Amino acid sequence: MTSFDYFAHGELPTPTLPTDEARALMREVYGVDVDLRSLGSQQDQNFLVAPAAGGEPLGVLKISNPVFSESEIEMQDAAAAVVARAEPSLRIPRIVDGPRGPMSGWWETSQGRLHARVISFVSGRTLTGSGYLSPRVVERLGELSAAVSVALAHETHPASGRVLQWDLRHAERAIAEISETEPDADVRAFTAEATARALAALAPVADALPRQLGHYDVTDDNVLRPDGIQTLPDAVIDFGDVIDSWAVGEIAVTVSSVLHHAGGSYRTALPAIAAFDRRRPLSDEEITALWPLVVLRGVVLVLSGRQQVRLDEANDYASGALDREFSILRRATAVPIEVATARIRHALGRPAAAHPEWTGAALLPEPDRAVILDAGTLSPLADEGAWLEDDAVERAAQRLLDERAEVVVLPALRPVLLGAPSRTPNAPATVPTAAAVWFAQPTSLQVPEGLSVRQGEAELDGEAPARARIDVLFTTLDPAEVPATIPAADLPGWRAVVGDATRALGVDAPVEVEDDLLDLLDRREAVVAEVQEHYYARPPRIERGWREYLVDVDGRVYLDMVNNVASVGHAHPRIAAAVARQTRLLNTNSRFHYAAITRYAERLASTLPDELDTVFFVNSGSEAVDLAIRLAMAATERRDVVAMAEAYHGWTYASDAVSTSIADNPNALETRPDWVHTVDAANSYRGRHRGADAAAYAPEAVARLRALAAEGHAPAAFLSETFYGNAGGVALPDGYLREVYATVRELGGLAVADEVQVGFGRLGSWFWGFHQQGVVPDIVAVAKSIGAGFPLGAVITRREIADRYRTQGYFFSSTGGSPLSSVVGTAVLDIIDEEQLQENARIVGGHLKARLAALGDRHPIVGTVHGSGLYLGLEFVRDRETLAPATEETAAICDRLLELGVIMQPTGDHQNVLKIKPPLCVTQDSADYFVDMLDRVLSTGY
Repeated sequence: MTSFDYFAHGELPTPTLPTDEARALMREVYGVDVDLRSLGSQQDQNFLVAPAAGGEPLGVLKISNPVFSESEIEMQDAAAAVVARAEPSLRIPRIVDGPRGPMSGWWETSQGRLHARVISFVSGRTLTGSGYLSPRVVERLGELSAAVSVALAHETHPASGRVLQWDLRHAERAIAEISETEPDADVRAFTAEATARALAALAPVADALPRQLGHYDVTDDNVLRPDGIQTLPDAVIDFGDVIDSWAVGEIAVTVSSVLHHAGGSYRTALPAIAAFDRRRPLSDEEITALWPLVVLRGVVLVLSGRQQVRLDEANDYASGALDREFSILRRATAVPIEVATARIRHALGRPAAAHPEWTGAALLPEPDRAVILDAGTLSPLADEGAWLEDDAVERAAQRLLDERAEVVVLPALRPVLLGAPSRTPNAPATVPTAAAVWFAQPTSLQVPEGLSVRQGEAELDGEAPARARIDVLFTTLDPAEVPATIPAADLPGWRAVVGDATRALGVDAPVEVEDDLLDLLDRREAVVAEVQEHYYARPPRIERGWREYLVDVDGRVYLDMVNNVASVGHAHPRIAAAVARQTRLLNTNSRFHYAAITRYAERLASTLPDELDTVFFVNSGSEAVDLAIRLAMAATERRDVVAMAEAYHGWTYASDAVSTSIADNPNALETRPDWVHTVDAANSYRGRHRGADAAAYAPEAVARLRALAAEGHAPAAFLSETFYGNAGGVALPDGYLREVYATVRELGGLAVADEVQVGFGRLGSWFWGFHQQGVVPDIVAVAKSIGAGFPLGAVITRREIADRYRTQGYFFSSTGGSPLSSVVGTAVLDIIDEEQLQENARIVGGHLKARLAALGDRHPIVGTVHGSGLYLGLEFVRDRETLAPATEETAAICDRLLELGVIMQPTGDHQNVLKIKPPLCVTQDSADYFVDMLDRVLSTGY
């Protein structure tokens, strides 16, 4: 039989052999009794085969479309065997041996002679559907595509010249023929335009593209990931489309399958292309051809899928794919092919195409008093949240005109923060493609050829009115194809077709320092100690904050839901003013006599019970805890300290010694000095005692304290967070600290409260965490919130305890309690009071906690919600009975949230709890956005 030629057959209805008949033939031909379950396919017929007596699947029964010859089928199996030998780490299906030999051959059926074979069952899950694919999974698809391509690069087969509709070498003809049967005029017009553009881009390089035998269907449907947690695909199935074709078609087909997934775009496909290129380098011609082939693949998918449904209305597999196939085409054509290709070149580190450069006459010869409008992230014009105003750019331009500028120019192709949106799930379009210009007086313009000049939606050629925005675009494309703004990540692509029109105005804008923009993270990692980590593997470069927002240099605004350091909000103007004023007056060490330290100490002490009347000032929480321990040791003349397990208290010698969180220090338990003792973490959710049984923690801690005293290790102090922060805001059992504090005092020790994370109004209903427990500690250590990002910490205790520190020598901190530190601390207290931030924590935190709890009704991964106010923890588990921690999932969820514009990080010893502790000024709208994005992640994948 000759090899299949699609153009000689055209329509390919799938075999529809009845299940009972297929089961009978399996018994008759292969001697096995099986159960069959129908599986989807576009042009073959597939069944999952399982033993009739039960058990694991035997394989997949594939009944080939009768138009395919035995040689073609043999070629598919041979190609699979070649890849399996070349890539032993990959799981590749093979022909299954039955009682009578290999289960492959021809069947005589009620539908004529059909070829049937049982291919080994490969366990796992495909990536089918339109859920989210992480960058690492997309990258893995590219790796698999390359592995198959390399394995088959030198293989040949007599049937490899068959002609399939999926062979991109024949896309033009296939599209033309199928289009004739397409009844929808709009679909015909859309696909015709996409096809014409792709073919025009492909034509100059088509003859130079290398060919080889390939799989040409390494897609989300045809790879499998093992059952497990956050696994990567390691199996390639369905060699039904093996042909000899353009080698670059392998990755083009793979890339097309990525586009329909949640958030998919040409940009999200770049990891796959880069991974393919690392294993099987793409030539310059192949890079040029790649995106046109992706577009053509999309067109063929759309037209073929629609045709198949018309031919075979009962084919649920084909009909179910129509929407995602159209999504592939729409996203493939979302940007011009030239832009996608230039962006691919940039991602692969290849030389970029020449950028358009303006060489014509200037629109404004020698403009006088032209002022460049800096609207970027670092611009002073964006201070104090001014960027949030929709008309911020226009206001800034008008102010400059008021200040006697004759011309104001906003450069093209630079990220703009002014007017940028907040809370956006996609990177916003913050880069203008056109330069904007405002004239103080009406100005006559002679528009040179090659420029597009517009006022609003109208072309302008003649007199530009005074004080009106005029946009000047320089592009090699039809100006109608160029959006007014683009995301900053797309700049390397658009620069291939859009030039900087600022030069056409006769104005030189300041040149950006490219290395500062591109390799700052590499420079940081080269000079900063590796252990001084940063969030995320490839973090955004954050250079501005405002209230609960963080802003990167591309004008992307992130919602900060983790930063309790900036307690009263980022860049609070009251703090900025206090710092500016004090630095003009005095900043020195606290041995000098000045008013600020006294006033602040009085204000801080007034928030605490009367007996806690004496303050020490330090620079950080670590120092505060360290000093608290030293105070207890000095006051009691003892050296033993009892701390709660699984807690983190700091990095100094003493604060690290009492920190037993293995998430912060994997060796914490083994390296604890002999003077540190622990009691169980009083975690009522996943500790030894849960729910109502958590009441047992206090008596056990009391027993531990008494036992240590009996052994000659009476404690100097019992130290714990008053609300279990490191575990994600877990409240201690009611009465826990009352019992423990009473016992440690009875034994002559002191009660030390670490309030570094949970104090200062964050809990909403209580200003201090110990208020929730109804106790008064002997020593309180606090930092973070009290400085709102400024290095400030404090220890507050009773006068007699403070005086005992004299036995250890003197205490001194150069900047702790300095004039500058003190005025900052006072300003923070003023802001909390005047802006009612503790009440905001109570109200917004209560709303947020209720919404987070509701997620558990829809998503089994949600174990529980801990905490109070704006110190919350959302704990993720793999099983609500065993509470197996969802550690890998939590990390992936945080990464996906970053893509959606939310800063979030895990906490807890198992790193499976979201530590939700935003600035206290966070709004309910922001809280809702966070939950909405989290719901999206849990619904669409991570």
